[in-house]
Amino acid sequence: MPFHPPLTRAPASDKLPSIVTLLKSCKNSAHIHQLHAQIIIKGLEQDQFVASHFVCLSYSLSSLAHCSRFFGCILDPSPVLWNSLVKGYCERASWVETLSVLARMRRAGAVPDKFTYPSVLKSCAGGSRSGLDGDVFVGTSLVDLYGKCGEIVCARKVFDAMPQRSVVSWTAMVVGYIGAGDLVEARRLFGEMPLRNVKSWNAMITGLARVGDLTSARELFEEMPERNVVTFTAMIDGYAKAGDMVSARALFEQAPVRDMFAWSSMISGYAQNGLPNEAVKVFVEMVSKNIKPDEFTLVGLMSACSQVGCGKLAKWVDSYLSESSIALETAHVVAALIDMNAKCGNIERATELFETLPKRDIISYCSMIQGLSMHGCGVLAVNLFTRMLQDDINPDEVAFTVILTACSRAALVDEGLQFFEMMKNEYSIVPSPDHFAIIVDLLSRSGRLNAAYELLNTMPVEPNACAWGALLGGQVTEQNGGALGSISNSSLMEVKISSSKVLTENKSRA
Repeated sequence: MPFHPPLTRAPASDKLPSIVTLLKSCKNSAHIHQLHAQIIIKGLEQDQFVASHFVCLSYSLSSLAHCSRFFGCILDPSPVLWNSLVKGYCERASWVETLSVLARMRRAGAVPDKFTYPSVLKSCAGGSRSGLDGDVFVGTSLVDLYGKCGEIVCARKVFDAMPQRSVVSWTAMVVGYIGAGDLVEARRLFGEMPLRNVKSWNAMITGLARVGDLTSARELFEEMPERNVVTFTAMIDGYAKAGDMVSARALFEQAPVRDMFAWSSMISGYAQNGLPNEAVKVFVEMVSKNIKPDEFTLVGLMSACSQVGCGKLAKWVDSYLSESSIALETAHVVAALIDMNAKCGNIERATELFETLPKRDIISYCSMIQGLSMHGCGVLAVNLFTRMLQDDINPDEVAFTVILTACSRAALVDEGLQFFEMMKNEYSIVPSPDHFAIIVDLLSRSGRLNAAYELLNTMPVEPNACAWGALLGGQVTEQNGGALGSISNSSLMEVKISSSKVLTENKSRA
């Protein structure tokens, strides 16, 4: 019999303490029924906190039937409440019934989380295969569950034991293999499917595109009888991540429908492949079509703006973001904002954002240091790096590249050499050819060509073209005329030959 709510209800805030007391006092089934009546009388059946505790007590002290009836009266169960119900079925019901509740949860639009699956898996672990007889839906749910939890062997055992399989069953198994990284088995099983739907095709194409097998993905794309926006977006994103923006753009133009994800893939692709102006153009076109970008699209746009280095454009993007519904508190959005403003010369705005961060990490520090360095604030960059160390953030190879570059640009020789030694001795980081090249550049800029040349000759790794170029660049300034005198003509010729050799080798590799 359904539970009917009373005609009048007292304010929940006035009644909650007494209900909490009753919840703690429940000892048996009779208490549960009395408590249920009180919850209805006091108008608390929609209170998620009360409902969650009551569900747990109900399946423990009464019955799952009672628990389920109570749950059915809740209009919008929270994930916590769903997990309470799932846990009850895991403990008191068969694994088949547990899977039915999980399926009911998903049909209601609730998303299972890390607290849902462990309980269900524990229930299914000792389950009998007899529950698969004639129930394709239950078997498919179990295959899907095991696949999502990474238990691909168990998923396959259930799949093989199913006397009947639907296209959804086959797709769940294919998706499971893709999630486990076994594209070979996924492709083999996909080839055996007696029937395929759009989701099956999209799953396989997306899986291949994500691992960079664009040849196979394109073959399936061309074979697919009917494509949708997901199909095109998967291929566009795959080409963009592989650096093939020509193919990405061609498919983008062919797509009959473009959703926000397709636009975002193009913007991020152009930004990541060194074509920031194209990324900005795509964004402007996107906005002109009244397509609202999400936070990931805007992060891609800000990355493009950082490369362009235009302060006016950065201010426009910053203003657009402030007026949008995107949460500025999101960590990766703020980090991108700081990076964009710093690299575009809006140091004041970048500093404001940086100082308001509740927690600063190595990425936000490096963005600020790099921005200060690029715009002639070398001393401030060094001070900020020191502050990062004081905040107990350990610099990595990239952080040292950023600060050494800042010292080179600002001709802070002593500080640069100090950080170079710190990298080796205090943080046990082996300098890369790029690190050595920056130090050679630092010494050359300050007129210490002898020291730079000596460093090149004693490097434990082969100097790259940047290192040779930095040394050669030192001779073009008038103040270095005397320094070059101590380097013999034959040595200088050796430098030029070595530089030319490295450049030629790099071109041949490309």
